[in-house]
This record gives sequence, C-alpha cells and structure tokens, in this order.
Amino acid sequence: MVAERTGRGRLPPAVLLLGPTAAGKTAAAMALHDRFPMRLISVDSAQVYRGLEIGAAKPGPDVLARYPHDVLDLRWPEQSYSAADFVADAEAAMRRAAAAGRVPLLVGGTMLYVRALLYGLDPLPPADPDVRKRILERAESAGWMSLHAELVRRDPVAGARIRPSDRQRLQRALEVLELTGRGVSSWQTAPRQPRFPTLRLVLTTPDRAVLHERIAARCDQMLRAGLVEEVQRLQARPGLTGDHPAMRAVGYRQVWAMLDGQYQATELRARMLAATRQLAKRQLTALRRFSTALWYDATSSKTVDRLDRQVGDFCRRSAI
Repeated sequence: MVAERTGRGRLPPAVLLLGPTAAGKTAAAMALHDRFPMRLISVDSAQVYRGLEIGAAKPGPDVLARYPHDVLDLRWPEQSYSAADFVADAEAAMRRAAAAGRVPLLVGGTMLYVRALLYGLDPLPPADPDVRKRILERAESAGWMSLHAELVRRDPVAGARIRPSDRQRLQRALEVLELTGRGVSSWQTAPRQPRFPTLRLVLTTPDRAVLHERIAARCDQMLRAGLVEEVQRLQARPGLTGDHPAMRAVGYRQVWAMLDGQYQATELRARMLAATRQLAKRQLTALRRFSTALWYDATSSKTVDRLDRQVGDFCRRSAI
C-alpha cells in the first residue's frame, strides 16, 4: 500500500530514529527492522564516504548482509557530498523502499541532512569552483579564524551558527556572500511544512555522564580496532588532504592531526573524547529544536518495546 499512496513526486511516510553519537541508534534500528518491514537509510555525513569504516562507526559486512542500509559508501573521500546530494539520494532510497512495500527508517545524527530532507533546501546559488578556490587560498594565507571573523562581521547570524572549525559550511557561507552580496541567513525562508509524514524518535541517555561513558567506550573501541591505521591508509591516497570534508569528521580530524605531528600520540584519546562530546552536545541542541519528536531513554530495557508500539501505531495511521 505504501507504493500506491506515494505517487509521482510524493515521498512516502517515514520513521526518523535520531540521536547523539554513541546513543545506540543502530541497535534500536535493527530491532525495529526485525519487527517491521523496514528499509534502513543512513543519515550520517561520514558514512557516505568509502574507506571511512571504523571512525564512522559504519556497520560491518555481516550486519549489512542482514540489515541492508542505503546512503552508504557513495563517494570517495576526495569527493564532495552536500546536503543537496543527500536529499536526492535519500529521496530515491525512500521511493525504492515504498515500491518494495517497506517503511523508510532514517537513522543517524546529522541534523543538517534531516532538516534538508524534511523541509527542503533554500534556493541558494550553485557552487562556483573559482570562488571556492579563492576562498581556500585566503584561508591558507590568513587562516580560517580570520575568515570566520569576516563572516561574523558580514553575516552575524550565520557567523554565530557556524563554528570556525566547520570549514565546509564556513566556505559555503563566504561563497554565497561573494556570489550574491547577501548572507546565507538572508536566503533562509520562513518555516516550511514537512514534505512527508514522519514519526520522529530521539534516542539518548537522560544522564549526560552516561552518554560520556558510552562515548569513551566507543572511542576506545575505535582505537583498538585500528582507527589510526585506517587514517594512515587514507593519508596514502593521492590528492586526499586533511582539509577535505571527509577528513574533518570527528575522530578522523584528530588522528590526522596527530599523524601530522601537531601533537603527541598520548594526547589523541583525550582530544577525540573532547571533540566527540562537543559533537554530541551540538546534536542534542539541534534535536531539542526538532518539534514533535518523542524522546526515549537508550539505557532502558523497555525502550525497544515502546519504540515498537509507536512505530506500529504510525504504520496503522499511515495505512502502511
């Protein structure tokens, strides 16, 4: 019935399972997959890149054989991947799921992608390679902090929202300014209606200390599994640098900097922990602004059953 109700150009109802890093979203998604006819769609800006396995917490081959995921391994790490790319890929995956009689289950924590898919993209001008090259040259000579100060001066709203370390978004904001004379914040339209029906589920821990413990355990597991060696292999790729968006991902950025001699190996774990905790904090801030979401305790043994009831009710209401 899902395929019959989507029609040309329409997107099917979908379940969004969101949360901060290390909250246990993948395990919960697999449990839902076992109980309902669902298709898992990754909403993770690192998992779109081939070769980013350990640091991206990408499901392994055995897991993917049983629980196939869409929007994985779509680009090489030297290539770019934007929110617009994600929207196109996720839409296609959602329609394939509906055509197969399955419910799209979008799982992840990249809220920029979630909002772009759910509400659509603002009509910003397309990328200009020459302008981007000039911005990169300025960054190399003056530094990214200087460029961020310029953005704060010219577009205070965007400057407050974009961190100096978020080079991809900072570059894009300056590019839009140069191309149009207007800041990205002025292009953003009034709140829009969702483009398709959703059940919005947030999985996290009620105690921040517990989440930090989970983050520490995940960082330790990644280091034991060979994250440093994974980044060494990536560094051997011709043309890949630490400035590529794929290598700015948390974990990869810290290991790359350590291998480049910016600090000692003994500092790596602490730097990874600090960066991952900051990522989780940003994710939770964005999730709190996500209206109508239902929040669940990742540490409770009853959570999967509660998610099960919500998903079942959503499917019945949506006639799925």
